[in-house]
Amino acid sequence: MTTDHIPAGDHRYEVVRRYALAILAATLALWLRWVLSPLLGETNPYHTLWPAVVFSAWYCGLGPSIVTSLLGLAGIWYWFLPPYNSFSLQDPKVEISGMLGFLIFSGLIIALGEANRRSIARTKWAEEQLRGAHDELERKVQERTADLKTANDSLRELSSRLQQMRDEERRQIARELHDSVGQLLAALSMNIAAVQRQSDKLDSAGARAVSENAAMVDQISREIRTISHLLHPPLLDAAGLASALRWYVDGFSERSKIKVDLDMPQEFGRLSDEMEIAIFRMVQECLTNIHRHSGGSSATIRVHEEDHHLRVEIQDQGKGIPPEKQAQISSSTRTGVGFRGMRERLRQLGGIWKFARIAQAPR
Repeated sequence: MTTDHIPAGDHRYEVVRRYALAILAATLALWLRWVLSPLLGETNPYHTLWPAVVFSAWYCGLGPSIVTSLLGLAGIWYWFLPPYNSFSLQDPKVEISGMLGFLIFSGLIIALGEANRRSIARTKWAEEQLRGAHDELERKVQERTADLKTANDSLRELSSRLQQMRDEERRQIARELHDSVGQLLAALSMNIAAVQRQSDKLDSAGARAVSENAAMVDQISREIRTISHLLHPPLLDAAGLASALRWYVDGFSERSKIKVDLDMPQEFGRLSDEMEIAIFRMVQECLTNIHRHSGGSSATIRVHEEDHHLRVEIQDQGKGIPPEKQAQISSSTRTGVGFRGMRERLRQLGGIWKFARIAQAPR
């Protein structure tokens, strides 16, 4: 029994208790020998002492087991060796050899018991050390887990902030293209129109150049307007997600020659700004991937509310993606920038992203 971490008062109490048990064991052994005297006779009076010695050696410790042996020997000598009730010896040679035999075998039992106790103590100490190391490892793992969670939360917060900044930059660039570049092109178009009204004063080559310039300025204006709206559709702020998606799907179908069916309630209410831009970007990214990789000629978009969740399903009739590529896309660590962006946008809104088919977010 180890006492390294036992308070002094408790340790003293434990020592007294073990010595008391050893004395009690010796006393009981002597009493039992007296009770069994009619049965055991006068030969070999040490029978009942062996269990007491074994008990003390295995349970009470080295000192108490020695006390048990000495008390038992003294009791046998005084009460059970003739002449009785005396420390004199009737046959010293025989009686002393019996005492020495008892002491020798008791010593062996005590040595075995002490070795066993020390082995148990070492095992308990090793278990305590192992338990302590395990607890320390658990504590460090919890600390590292908490640090990792904090780092992940900070990273996600940074990612969310970067997404917001990118959306805001797109909005500003779209506004600049529409307000600044668009106005300059409008002024240039008016100047070319003024020149066109006097084209009769130019030769045929000059008149044709003026007409071509007017057509190119008109085409540039349309492309600038399209780029501006793709960067951030004004309908998204003014009319909401439904109008912005219908506008985008119509323009995408015209540019890509892919027929896209949009299944969305006519009376679709407004959502939060973050959710509307997230769903619009998700649809935009999915249709872009369909155009680049699927090889299909049609796609379907379904937007509907289900169990107080907004469900967005995007499907195409293309050639599909190989299983190994699907596994990479489904993995959170091996996906392209577009898929990671969609998953992160929806995660920030508390939504779920599923590969190429279903995405939902609480409404």
